[in-house]
Amino acid sequence: MNDLADFLVGLVAGAHVYFLVLEMFLWTKPYGRRVFKLTVEKAELTKGLAMNQGLYNGFLAAGLGWGLYAGADGYPVKVFFLGCIIIAGVFGGATVGRKILWVQAVPAAVALALVCASNG
Repeated sequence: MNDLADFLVGLVAGAHVYFLVLEMFLWTKPYGRRVFKLTVEKAELTKGLAMNQGLYNGFLAAGLGWGLYAGADGYPVKVFFLGCIIIAGVFGGATVGRKILWVQAVPAAVALALVCASNG
């Protein structure tokens, strides 16, 4: 079960690297605008906010990577960063759009449940 938990933690980390790339580098590009349903004008206006948001997603991915790298000692690190992602996903789901809940919070919650079950 530990391997499955770590695999899911890795998937969540990978998703956050993807979010970083979308928000920091592709926000104003056709692909990024299509993903976020933005006009050229809105994308340009919000570019700085998106880059900041992308940076935070990078920190979340780095934290999960740290937890994975630390092996068994990384348990509290994984729990902390998955908890942060769940809270961010619930908040985003409530304030921005329900899709964030399913894309961010639910995968992190499943990963957290498996991490806790495999270390308990």
